[in-house]
Amino acid sequence: MTSVWNFPDFDNHEGVHAFTDRESGLRAIIAVHSTHLGPAAGGARFWHYAAGDLAVTDALRLSRGMSFKNAMAGLELGGGKGVILAEKPGDVATPEQLRAFGRAVESLGGRYVTAEDVGMSEERMKVIAGETSYVSGLPVESGAAGGDPGPYTAHGVYLGVKAAAKRGLGTDDMKGVHVAIQGVGSVGGGLARLLAKDGATLTLADVDAARAAALAAELGGETVAAGAILAVEADIFSPNALGAILTEATIPTLTAKVVAGGANNQLATREDYARLHERGILYAPDYVINAGGIINVGLEYLGQGDEAEVMARIAKIPARLDQVWDESDRTGAPAAEVADMIAMRLIGR
Repeated sequence: MTSVWNFPDFDNHEGVHAFTDRESGLRAIIAVHSTHLGPAAGGARFWHYAAGDLAVTDALRLSRGMSFKNAMAGLELGGGKGVILAEKPGDVATPEQLRAFGRAVESLGGRYVTAEDVGMSEERMKVIAGETSYVSGLPVESGAAGGDPGPYTAHGVYLGVKAAAKRGLGTDDMKGVHVAIQGVGSVGGGLARLLAKDGATLTLADVDAARAAALAAELGGETVAAGAILAVEADIFSPNALGAILTEATIPTLTAKVVAGGANNQLATREDYARLHERGILYAPDYVINAGGIINVGLEYLGQGDEAEVMARIAKIPARLDQVWDESDRTGAPAAEVADMIAMRLIGR
């Protein structure tokens, strides 16, 4: 395996930790990017990677994104990420692996706080919480901050999509606005339902074609194959699956005037910042628009408010996007680059 310092996505991370547990079969990476603003917070994902280097790269990219996301959301939290490696596609984390991961989190003494991400759930977080107190996103009573972050992420993305439509399309009304949504899980599915209530025209795609078809039937939308969604002739393209889907090859195929969605690390490389910008496509930086979930579980962990406070903070996402777009307009720099610069100032980089 390549030395971690030589990975292209290594960004002076404070720590990159590899864990194994022979009895459970756990293999996990925890990357701590920054603790400048507080403990490094970020979800743990359970995923199959074709090679270990890819898992490290994912942890590096995602933890840096969490530093930026938490800073832009005004949270007293740094950025980190946990990646638990599945042996093969479709595997589910076992209770033994979850407990072993909890012990790994505990061993870092509070420098990293974990929460729910891809392949995890509230119930799985409860198992992890049996081994460590450095965990959030646990089931809570009605009206409290915490619990499943997905619906809160979806709500924030929805507000961001509407802000992007106003900025990029000149409309306050989503009725008839065509949105192509990639990924209809917790976030993408929640977004689709909210947009359908506003009368938006929806085209949906998911690697689980049956799930996309069922949601399209429910909402009166259409579906396309997962690989075809980027080229759909839509007003807005909304990526809500995994990252690195906006590349040198895919950006030229976009017909949408706006890209706004909840997926992390949508742009594969820094060069893609300029590629999207040069096409005149309005971009909502991912870690700004998708901060709703971490606002929810972050305030739960910090004990800084209830659900009403969570929703009030999520409501500020459009204003943060406007700040980025205004500076992009003034300087001519891509929105993704502007967001990075603002976030780096906030975390002292």
